[in-house]
Amino acid sequence: MKYTGKRALVCGMAKSGIAAAALLQKLGAVVTLQDMKERNAVPAAALELEKEGVALYTGKNPDDIACEQDLIVLSPGIPCDLPFIIAAEAAGVEVISEVELAYRETTCPITAITGTNGKTTTTTLTGEIMKAVRPNTAVVGNIGVPYSEKVQGLTEQDWVVAEISSFQMEKAKEFHPHISAVLNITPDHLNRHKTMEVYIAMKERVFAKQTEEDFCILNYEDELTREFGKKIRAKVLYFSSRHILEEGIYLEEGKIILAYGKKQEVCAVEDLKILGTHNYENVMAAVAMAYVYGVPMDVIQKSVKAFGGVEHRIEYVTEKNGVAYYND
Repeated sequence: MKYTGKRALVCGMAKSGIAAAALLQKLGAVVTLQDMKERNAVPAAALELEKEGVALYTGKNPDDIACEQDLIVLSPGIPCDLPFIIAAEAAGVEVISEVELAYRETTCPITAITGTNGKTTTTTLTGEIMKAVRPNTAVVGNIGVPYSEKVQGLTEQDWVVAEISSFQMEKAKEFHPHISAVLNITPDHLNRHKTMEVYIAMKERVFAKQTEEDFCILNYEDELTREFGKKIRAKVLYFSSRHILEEGIYLEEGKIILAYGKKQEVCAVEDLKILGTHNYENVMAAVAMAYVYGVPMDVIQKSVKAFGGVEHRIEYVTEKNGVAYYND
C-alpha cells in the first residue's frame, strides 16, 4: 500500500503503537492514534506525535471512525475480536499487526524467532552473533524494541532479528522471514487465543510464507515442532538436547555438535556462561540460524562463548576465586 494521503488508525499507545503511528506519519499517512486511556494518562511520546500532526483518540474504542479508515494497525495487546475490528474488516478495511506493517517496509532479510519459552535469550544471542558480521543488525519485536521503530534505518545490506509472539502474528498476512525458528510450544495465552489449536496456528504463521529457499530451525524434542517439519516448505534443521541427529545440531557428551554439510564441534557446554539444558537448546537454535545464514564458525564460537545471557535470567555476572556468580 502507498500510504500518502491514506487514513490509518493505530490502536494502542504503548511502544509498538507509538512506533507504528510515527512510521505511518513519516510515510505520508493521515494517522489517528487510539487508546482506551483518558487523555490525561497518555504517554508523552503520543503528545509529541500530536504536535507533528497525528490525531489522538482517547478514552474509548474507535467504533465511530474504524470503518472510515484505509488501514488499521493493531498493537500486540489489542484483541482481534473487538466489535470495531470485526465491523471494519466487514467494511473492507485492512487490519494488520504492527509487525506486519514494519515487515512491508523492510528491504533486508529477516530472522524470526518464536516459541513459548526461550525467545528472548535466543533472539538476543542471535542478534549478538549477527552484529559481529552485520553491525547494523536490528534486534526487534517482542524483545522490547518495536520493529516499526527501526525499519527506516535499515538498508538491503542489513539484517533483522525479530522475537515474535503469537499476538504479533494474529494479523500478519505477508510476513516472510528468510530464517525462522520455533523453539517449543506449551499451553500459553489461552485467555486470548481460546484454544490450543489457535495458539499453535499463530506460531505456524511465522513460517507459513517461507519457500524452499528459506530455512526453519525446529526443536526435535518438542512433539509439536517436530511435526511441523513434515509440512514446512523451507529447509528444516532440527536441534536436539537428547538425540544425535544425522543432520542438525545436537548435544553429545557435553559438546554442541553441528552436522550440516560437515560435522564440527561448536563448543563444550562448560565453555558457555549460560546454564541449563534449556539454554543449551537456545544456543543451538541461535548457532543454526547464524550458520545457515553464512556466519563463519569462528565468529559464532566467539559470540556464544562471550554471551552472558539476558538480564536476570541465570545471567552470568563474574567469576571470583574459582566460583562463577549468576543473577537469577
